[in-house]
Amino acid sequence: MSRILSGIQPSGTLHIGNYFAMMKPMIELQYHNDLFCFIVNYHALTSIHNPKELAENTINAAMDFIALGLDPDKAHFWVQSDIPEVAELAWILSCHTSLGLLERSHSYKDKVAKGIVPNTGLFTYPVLMAADILLFNAEIIPVGKDQKQHLEITRDIALRFNQTYGEVFVLPQPMISEDIAVIPGIDGQKMSKSYNNTINIFEDETTLKKKVMRIVTDSTPVEAPKNPESCNLFALYKLFAEPAQTEKLKERYLTGGIGYGEVKKELFGLIWEYFAPFRDKRKQLQSNKGDIAAILKKGAEKTRPIARETILRVKKAVGLDYLQ
Repeated sequence: MSRILSGIQPSGTLHIGNYFAMMKPMIELQYHNDLFCFIVNYHALTSIHNPKELAENTINAAMDFIALGLDPDKAHFWVQSDIPEVAELAWILSCHTSLGLLERSHSYKDKVAKGIVPNTGLFTYPVLMAADILLFNAEIIPVGKDQKQHLEITRDIALRFNQTYGEVFVLPQPMISEDIAVIPGIDGQKMSKSYNNTINIFEDETTLKKKVMRIVTDSTPVEAPKNPESCNLFALYKLFAEPAQTEKLKERYLTGGIGYGEVKKELFGLIWEYFAPFRDKRKQLQSNKGDIAAILKKGAEKTRPIARETILRVKKAVGLDYLQ
């Protein structure tokens, strides 16, 4: 049994990119692993400065996770800010992290290039992520290709710390799904709230249909063959379709005679049906937000002793335990 950890940021309504890249794999891993799953609301502070919005997003993200199948009794499930040791560890790690390492972060440079106004929290995001991982002795971290560098930074920080103070931290390994590395948004870029190109998990029917019909495609005529490998629409379709359906659509692409509008209608139906049972569960949970908060507090109580043990070990290693 491996200790697997990942978190999701409540910076907005969760979308199908979040679901396939992180949520679905974590839910599937909960049955045969020691699963640590949390809502990373400290990270969300880099972009959200509205307290009501952040609080609502945090509860809604937890609600989405439970509706989609996460079992709080099988996993460690909590909110990042309910375990303050993570901020303490992040400061200690920041004092052992070179500026150059953070300056090489592709994610930070990409966000700045996209026009996002940077702040110190965004720049030091990888250090807090390292604290999230190292605080709980996580062994395996499911990540997309775009987050792989952040995990490499975590490993670099842990290695440097261990070389200085001894074997304090477990070195985490990435778990990367090559099939679901980057999920395109409706504009063809990576699906992201930052780019306003998302299809939300619990979208209402009318909005879902409108968004699917807006997915960017090329200008290939209906009768002409099409390349499924470079088609954003096909990439989304195969996430929801059965393998036989995907193969049949691929053949129709290569043969020609199918229009993108027809495929969009099929995709809309697939998405709507896929999330139908989860929508029913979500509606039930919606009226019991107090229960969700209680689940999260209980999860933090179950998880925090591990954090305390780690931070005491770290403080002793660096000399902050001055009574040793």
